[in-house]
Amino acid sequence: MKHKHDRVIVGGGGPVGSLAALLLARAGIPVTVLEREAGVQPDYRASTFHPPTLDLLEECGAEAALLRMGLVAPVSQFRDRQRGRIAEFDFAALKHDTRHPYRLQCEQFKLVDWLYGELAKIPGVDLAFEHNLVGMRQSEDDVEVDVDWPGGRKTLACDILIAADGGRSAARKAANVEFEGFTYPEHFLVAGTRYDFKRHMPDICSVNYTADPVAWYLLLEIPDMWRIITPVNPGIEPSDEMKEQRIQDSLQNLLSRPEPYEVLVKAIYRVHQRVARTYRVGRVFLAGDAAHLNNPLGGMGLNGGIHDALSLTGRLARVWHGQAPESELDGYEAQRKPEAVNAIHAITARNKKLMEERDPVVHERNLREMARLAADPRRAYEYMLEGAMITSLRRCGMIR
Repeated sequence: MKHKHDRVIVGGGGPVGSLAALLLARAGIPVTVLEREAGVQPDYRASTFHPPTLDLLEECGAEAALLRMGLVAPVSQFRDRQRGRIAEFDFAALKHDTRHPYRLQCEQFKLVDWLYGELAKIPGVDLAFEHNLVGMRQSEDDVEVDVDWPGGRKTLACDILIAADGGRSAARKAANVEFEGFTYPEHFLVAGTRYDFKRHMPDICSVNYTADPVAWYLLLEIPDMWRIITPVNPGIEPSDEMKEQRIQDSLQNLLSRPEPYEVLVKAIYRVHQRVARTYRVGRVFLAGDAAHLNNPLGGMGLNGGIHDALSLTGRLARVWHGQAPESELDGYEAQRKPEAVNAIHAITARNKKLMEERDPVVHERNLREMARLAADPRRAYEYMLEGAMITSLRRCGMIR
């Protein structure tokens, strides 16, 4: 590969972009990271790291950092709001398939903070904060990137652009890549509280998926608090749903108590099921949310983005150093896009449908089926392999 500028630009300094930058920099490739914020921004939407993701992150040191910062969740539950626990899945069943037979709960911004610290140690890395990628153009031998920064607007040039600039990716739009799929009508509420739900719900675990025809919810324990995700009425303005009383109502609906909940974090966001038509346009590669978006019921979006970064950077490093032909880069989309469609999207969409089912007959049938599944060791094992993304990563050849 010809290096006109001897540099890769990574658009977006979130977990996917900063991991990609670290892997490239450690492979001896000069890299610039464009991050629109002034520093690490607390973001509580993604906090799950699946077993094979931790396996894959061992080599770069991120796995050890996550274990220091995170909470090990060895069990997950499927519950019904009225009946309580329906099914429980112990990840110890995966002990022969992974070195980490559990989910690790750790807010993604903590990983980003660690990655920034590692990037700062490497010469040739330019970690540019308050630099927002707003457009790009490319030729046969380079890419020009338009950036807004406190000094105005400027243009940077590079040999390769990795667009990890989120679901609204300016790079994807500039490349005219269609973002195929749909947006759910309802908004999702994320709220966090330090209240210990295990005190009054002693049969719960750290990961709880609770089905309900009216108000399903996902309740997760993370190191700093308990986090709840629940749908909100699409007919209500998001600004109204963010009001204190609305959030209190949602938490009280989960577990009624005489005192109000202490709400530490809150956010309303839209949820999408979308995949980019292509992951590569010339010298521009899409990764993470810029390439695929999905609902959070399964914790697969962040993990899928990390898998993108690992797949792409390994290929790029080999091509950059002349160890593989440029056709090696074509394998990135072939490896990652089918899994976004057939695994991440299929499983998260299925999970949402299962939790929100309104037909009482179907709802009852779903509960019975989940109980039977959990009671059958072989079926439960296969279910956990799929939910932990081991099946997907084996299918695409990233793990054995």
